Amino acid sequence: MVDKVDKIWFDGKLIPWEQANVHVLTHTLHYGLGVFEGIRCYKLRDGRSAVFRLEEHIRRLFDSAHICMLPMPYTQEEIVEACLQTVRENHLDECYLRPIAFMGDGEMGLGARSNPTHVSVIAWRWGAYLGEEGLKRGIRAKVSSFQRAGVNTLMSKGKINGHYVNSILAKREVQAIGYDEAIMLDTQGYVSEASGENIFVVRDGEVATPPMGVSILGGITRNSVMRVMQDLGLTVHERLISRDELYIADEVFMVGTAAEVTPVRELDNRQIGQGSRGPITEKVQTAYFDAVRGVKVPDQSWLAIV
Repeated sequence: MVDKVDKIWFDGKLIPWEQANVHVLTHTLHYGLGVFEGIRCYKLRDGRSAVFRLEEHIRRLFDSAHICMLPMPYTQEEIVEACLQTVRENHLDECYLRPIAFMGDGEMGLGARSNPTHVSVIAWRWGAYLGEEGLKRGIRAKVSSFQRAGVNTLMSKGKINGHYVNSILAKREVQAIGYDEAIMLDTQGYVSEASGENIFVVRDGEVATPPMGVSILGGITRNSVMRVMQDLGLTVHERLISRDELYIADEVFMVGTAAEVTPVRELDNRQIGQGSRGPITEKVQTAYFDAVRGVKVPDQSWLAIV
């Protein structure tokens, strides 16, 4: 269950949680055309709180809206401030933030264009997405029978509501048989991403990840981790990765705002490396958490102080 807070930012105002409702004819409810972000606020080592890479997340929110021709009634700066205000007003030192923009009620049908765009920001406390134990020991994953849609089927660089039906089906499929997370291949059979995370593979000290030109979401945590690895002296190769490369990897890990940096200890009933969090994954985890908590930040602009 989502931990209830006092206020939700909805169309320019902070309103009580119980009043943040929409009509049953809300267009996005029927057809899925909306955009959203997942963002985390962390308590820093010095006691302050900061939203991690807030401006980059809101830029992507607006990029996603532009991709699907969803008009935005606010500026990026206004939504950045709405996020900070929502954290402050709910007295949260750490939380997950969900800005969302969606088509309201009015016209129905696929061609509807006159419906207003509503924008909301919700905040709640949320721990490790794949579990605290998963962060330490690693998770069990399985390649799903559901493929990540091709680059010209769905717009893969947009974080668009309806796209996630594909991910939900993949996740439910593998959870039903006891796995923690699904890995999805693209239409050519190459590794794309997990149901909600980007993927990195380590072999003989070299790190690889699928390139931006294929059907992956351009993850902000992916970008952050690549910068962190650069500072650690690690080279990351962006290239196509085959499914069996994951099987014989020394380490595999997933990254995302919700999942943070989570190792994979088993894939398709095959042990990955030593079957536990590997040394490079642990270094990346440590450096990433140092960054989000303000201990050692590659770029101070990554922290939006609440």
